[in-house]
Amino acid sequence: MKASFLKRILIWATSIAPTLAISLYVLYMRFTNKYDREHANNVLRWWSTILLKAVNASWEVKNPHNITITPGRPHIIMSNHRSHYDIPLIFVSLPGSIRMLTKKELFKIPIWGSGMKAAEFISIDRHDHEQALKDLDEARKMMETGIVLWVAPEGTRSRTGKLGEFKKGGIMLALQMGAVIIPVGIQGSQKILKPDSFEFNLNQKVLVNIGETIDASNYSMDERDRLMNDIRRAMLDLSGQS
Repeated sequence: MKASFLKRILIWATSIAPTLAISLYVLYMRFTNKYDREHANNVLRWWSTILLKAVNASWEVKNPHNITITPGRPHIIMSNHRSHYDIPLIFVSLPGSIRMLTKKELFKIPIWGSGMKAAEFISIDRHDHEQALKDLDEARKMMETGIVLWVAPEGTRSRTGKLGEFKKGGIMLALQMGAVIIPVGIQGSQKILKPDSFEFNLNQKVLVNIGETIDASNYSMDERDRLMNDIRRAMLDLSGQS
């Protein structure tokens, strides 16, 4: 069901207000030296739930392999990306201190960008190769402290709904870290809000499929293409595109 004009205004208000609120809250915690990662995790999941409830979305998480986060091992979540609503869906569907690897342009947004940085989100410069390597090194350091990195290997939202070509940055990072990769397939998020659209659809059902882990330590650097293909096959199956 398409949202009316008034409902769209309410959705935007219900989304922007808590986004600004948690950004200011995290900045306050940093300023007063009271930042606590576990508390920040709970705040992010609270924010995610509000965004999904604003559009009356329902979601089902299928985790047949009972995937959890293994302490002491670096983890990278890799999912398909069809909608802005993939972001809150990932936070409410998986455990751990999840943080996005996201484009640097978002960090330039007033308050929100500063809030993301304060909450340990990691930027990457897609247009400067040297800076991108430095950004990935920063991501590696964050993962060593227990951050579970979420990467969309396509690099952007799919405009066709089909899984796009993969960027290699996340793959290389997984190999360098010997990371446990958690492939995820999200089905139906584009029905809530398509890329480049402001038309919200209410009462949509979304399926989040969590696949069997792929251990990057079982691959050599020379086998990066094989690892990428294995991840791609898993994500195609999980997102209903096999």
